[in-house]
Amino acid sequence: MPKIGLRINGVQVITEVRGRDRLIDLLRGMGFMSVKEGCSAGDCGSCNVLVNGELVNSCLMLAVQARGCEILTLEGIGTEEKPHRLQLAFVDFAASQCGYCIPGIIVTAKYLLDRNPNPTEEEIRRILTANICRCGGYTRIVEAVKQAAGAP
Repeated sequence: MPKIGLRINGVQVITEVRGRDRLIDLLRGMGFMSVKEGCSAGDCGSCNVLVNGELVNSCLMLAVQARGCEILTLEGIGTEEKPHRLQLAFVDFAASQCGYCIPGIIVTAKYLLDRNPNPTEEEIRRILTANICRCGGYTRIVEAVKQAAGAP
């Protein structure tokens, strides 16, 4: 099996991968359980991560393609001691019901805020179409992202 080097949440990692391993398989196998398998087709956003700052469905990317890349999962966004403003806003708005989709949604929202610190509600709603919340908690999710952005 080939070895690849990559950075996950700021930590350099060298690991073996099989040719058919997807990035989601690699990440979950390494204990990054926030990366959820929802649809395996890139439609639900539960497996979203940032790869070199770009939003990626990890179920659609081969692990070997991550060679030399910087990967960011929810575990790298904030800590219990120092949560990210998105995580705090999700708590403030009780924006999580079952919670399954929330890691992917927070990664998607971070991607948006990194590019546009003051998005409109329409821009927030548009990017969140890449994520499915089966509980239907979209109103609170949008409000949480607006608060994290500092929007009125």
